[in-house]
Amino acid sequence: MSTVAPVQPTQNNGELFHILSPEDLLRQRLQTERQRLEKEAGIVQKEVHHFHRPIELPFTKLQRDHTTILFGGLTWKHERLVHAALESLGYRCESVPVPNKKAFQLGKEYGNNGQCNPTYFTVGNLVQFVQDLEHKGLTKDEICDRYVFFTAGACGPCRFGMYESEYRLALRNAGFDKFRVLLFQQSGGLNQAEAEAGLALNVDFFLAILNALNIGDIINDVAYQIRPYEVNAGETDRVLEDSMEMLHEVLRRRQPWLLHGKTGNLLKKTRFAGTAEYLGKFVHQLFGEDIMAGLREVRDRFAAIPIDRTRVKPIVKITGEFWAQTTEGDGNFNMFRFLEKEGAQVVVEPIGTWICYLMHQVVQRYQDQKGLEEGAALPPSWRIDKHLKINLGMHKKIMQIKMAERIFKREYNRIIEALGGIGHHLVDQYELQRLGHPYYNSRAAGGEGHLEVAKNIYYSHKGLAHMVLALKPFGCMPSTQSDGAQSAVMSHYKDMIFLPVETSGEGDVNAHSRVQMALGEAKAKTKLEFKATLDATGRKLEEIRSYVDQHPEMKSPMYKVPRTEGVVGLAANFVRHVAQRMTAEQLPARRASAAA
Repeated sequence: MSTVAPVQPTQNNGELFHILSPEDLLRQRLQTERQRLEKEAGIVQKEVHHFHRPIELPFTKLQRDHTTILFGGLTWKHERLVHAALESLGYRCESVPVPNKKAFQLGKEYGNNGQCNPTYFTVGNLVQFVQDLEHKGLTKDEICDRYVFFTAGACGPCRFGMYESEYRLALRNAGFDKFRVLLFQQSGGLNQAEAEAGLALNVDFFLAILNALNIGDIINDVAYQIRPYEVNAGETDRVLEDSMEMLHEVLRRRQPWLLHGKTGNLLKKTRFAGTAEYLGKFVHQLFGEDIMAGLREVRDRFAAIPIDRTRVKPIVKITGEFWAQTTEGDGNFNMFRFLEKEGAQVVVEPIGTWICYLMHQVVQRYQDQKGLEEGAALPPSWRIDKHLKINLGMHKKIMQIKMAERIFKREYNRIIEALGGIGHHLVDQYELQRLGHPYYNSRAAGGEGHLEVAKNIYYSHKGLAHMVLALKPFGCMPSTQSDGAQSAVMSHYKDMIFLPVETSGEGDVNAHSRVQMALGEAKAKTKLEFKATLDATGRKLEEIRSYVDQHPEMKSPMYKVPRTEGVVGLAANFVRHVAQRMTAEQLPARRASAAA
């Protein structure tokens, strides 16, 4: 049996060359012909450079002592408390200032075109901060070595998913290409190295941050309820600033709970030490009084502010895109202060609603994906044992999330009670889903999802606000979808006053003008409501005020005024309540005695 010898190199004039096999020769001719045809057609082959995620410089435990964690994007109240929470865990930290229009212009200068308003403001704000550090004398290398930015990220139809790349692009264009950005995903945690990570995402971290956010939510809400009715202008802001410094110190001094004492020392020697310490931290969180004592002191400070609840003011509920409805600066046209200046009471949106929404979405996903594990098929219908196992697994996961939701709401409500009980409780997510789903599918994720539609119905239909103002970035796709659904909502709820406002770095006057027109309608509605309520009591406003002067406890912000179904405004509810007290005390109406 003969064999074919391999092709050997031969020599020609001292040079070696290979004799090509028929297959190689054919491929060579095809390549030559392809190049000739491409050249005739004007096709130029270019080297392809595929995108690769940039290698992030690590932030390690050994760098904590000389590295400052930067954060921002919330209200100054939230950021002040988050600062205290991080310091209590041993981190160096600093919040970047509230973004201004200069930050917006820097974001446009160093970032991509076509980004949304929050991107330009927040990205430009970070660039502005590091540039200010450079102007103070630090070199770029020192800034990149001593600072790291901690922010949130997401995935989906919103440009929020591109924030990380925008931060990196703008920093690189500004000359800070080595600056570190830590991204905390809505799902998936923090993208840092697991070993000796600089930011330890443990139970102490999450409890401290949740305490800071919850307290920030409620104290922010309380201040917005008091400020429009304060007798002495500026007193609420003064008390708020002093209280925030006191709470900052309370949270900063609060140390993570650890096993201690004789029992603790014994447990440390057993294999149950980790579990015991974990449970101890939660028990300390649920029943500890260190934070509550500070909150009750703040309550007493607010309670001393005299207010006049007979001022007739429309209640405006704020909804919209997360950042635009939260920030208190140029990023949303300073809308909250503008509304108060125009005579409205503002109901701000708490971060707690967003946290509950995320948990609700996880429950929804578990229900929808029941039994659909990756690479597995649903068992046949007759395999009752397998279906039972799938259902038990799903319900176990759901119960864990719902338990977390209950604990979260319990802690939220405990802070409300410690601050006087006048804060707004979190709206039930299942009620919001029920209201919003017919107009906006609750499974359509991205942005605020169905929340914008649902909150508009909830606050308008249940008589909790005279007007709903939705603040959102220019061109925000999820919010634009919500606005499209709102037209159907308004056709079914004829009496609601709803106004969507797109925010940007310009257009303050136009936005304020639109709000003034809608607010004028809300004011007229509020005055009619107040007049009808006052007439129904049979009392004059002077009588009501005279009675309140004789009962100074009713001038305290912590005095709870019961709501009457169908009555929205605080002034209308207040005069009805005062009139009921006067009747119960058998005080005659002046107009009745004059007629006699």
